[in-house]
Amino acid sequence: MNEVLSVIKTLNSRRRRLKIRRMRYTCQNSRSHVTSSGGDGGTERKGGNLWGEYKKEEKKIEEFFGAKTKDGNESKEESLSLTSPRNDVVSEDDAVSSHGSASVIGMRKEMEDTVKVELGFLSFNGGEKKYDFYGVYDGHGGALVAEACKERLHRVIVEEIMERKLGKKGVSGVEWEKVMEDCFRRMDEEVVKNTMIGSTAVVAVVGKEEIVVANCGDSRAVMCTRGVAAPLSVDHKPDRPDELERVEAAGGRVINWNGHRVLGVLATSRSIGDEYLKPFVSSKPEVTVIERTENDEFLILASDGLWDVITNESACRVTKRCLSGRTRRRSQGVGSEGGGAAEAAAVLTELAMARGSRDNISVIVVELKKRSSSSC
Repeated sequence: MNEVLSVIKTLNSRRRRLKIRRMRYTCQNSRSHVTSSGGDGGTERKGGNLWGEYKKEEKKIEEFFGAKTKDGNESKEESLSLTSPRNDVVSEDDAVSSHGSASVIGMRKEMEDTVKVELGFLSFNGGEKKYDFYGVYDGHGGALVAEACKERLHRVIVEEIMERKLGKKGVSGVEWEKVMEDCFRRMDEEVVKNTMIGSTAVVAVVGKEEIVVANCGDSRAVMCTRGVAAPLSVDHKPDRPDELERVEAAGGRVINWNGHRVLGVLATSRSIGDEYLKPFVSSKPEVTVIERTENDEFLILASDGLWDVITNESACRVTKRCLSGRTRRRSQGVGSEGGGAAEAAAVLTELAMARGSRDNISVIVVELKKRSSSSC
């Protein structure tokens, strides 16, 4: 993982001020380091002239990626660099074609997001059924809980399955909803106590035949199938009707204080940690299990720093363009070799910053369609 410092010169000011943004990009082929097994707030508005809105959104994206100064250099853009290894031919045994991730501190003083990718972290039937793990954790009050989730949650899943002796039964013996609920509960019990620190968590367990998504908080997972954006999770916002009812039934209140917040404090109704807000804030995830089809194209996992300013549909359109090589980052610097999943993750973070996101932004793009060869 490379860390890049980007500098923006603030225009029209007496003194030259520098804004520093730390960025991390990673890109790996699915074969690069396999380890041994051990309310959708972002959807397009309903009603009205949907086709007109679609064309306006498409025009904005075209303008963003096409706008350059006459001398060919981008104006008021940070300088980024991204280097990535060239992919090998993808094996039929691999669950995904490629993946890439990007994490940006944005306008925040501290980086509280973390991402985790663990390829081949789980296997069944003597290694015939392998699963990859992808997770995005958006911390608040500090990064301690997000860091703990990054290091432990995927291991807890393996431990839970081994303790239940589900590996002997094969993949058909896994009750994913129950497993994920118990894993998130265990993770919640492990993290720092008596603090005002917590983290959202959206994770995906990806196999050749199915995808399991577990979400706790307002990070989100979206899959593109036949060009259509399909959310695999629903944000846990305090004003979501069923979440509001749950919080109030537990004796809590949702107060509209700079947005709807549990007890006027937390802007998500579910998280890992945040012991001081129990039982109003729950660590129980919502779990989605879907069978993979040949029409599934890619999966996006991201923190709300992306989804607050970019819709599911826009994110999928941009990613699709990147994977096809039709869109690249506007910023200067060394680009990736051939684009791909890492390029898509980088473009999404850049687009979110351009649209005014002031939060940390973390994105993982998982390419699901097989390709005979590619560059990332």
